[in-house]
Amino acid sequence: MKKNQTEEPIGNTSEAASKIDAIKQLIFGENIQAYDSEFEAVKNDILTKKQELEDLIDEVRKELLQNIDNLSTDINIRITNLENSFNDKAESLDEKKLDRKLLGELLMNLGEKISK
Repeated sequence: MKKNQTEEPIGNTSEAASKIDAIKQLIFGENIQAYDSEFEAVKNDILTKKQELEDLIDEVRKELLQNIDNLSTDINIRITNLENSFNDKAESLDEKKLDRKLLGELLMNLGEKISK
């Protein structure tokens, strides 16, 4: 008899749970379905917005990388132009400026030639 008593509450528990579920369904059935529907709509909206944000982030990331690449290329071109300009100016100064020692020697040679 003890076996039946221990088994009955288990059977009674599932019966009671199904009765409670049935009562809940009768009382709140339409409301629960409406809430479930609203929650599902909100969940889908959140997932859609999340995907849109991820797409926007990817697009902005690609734009930033492209802009960084363009800026890097532009800076490299400007640096190359600056280096070339600097080298041209340095060569020009070398051609225009005469070494003082060399100038002195040339003047001494010129003076010696004049005195002869």
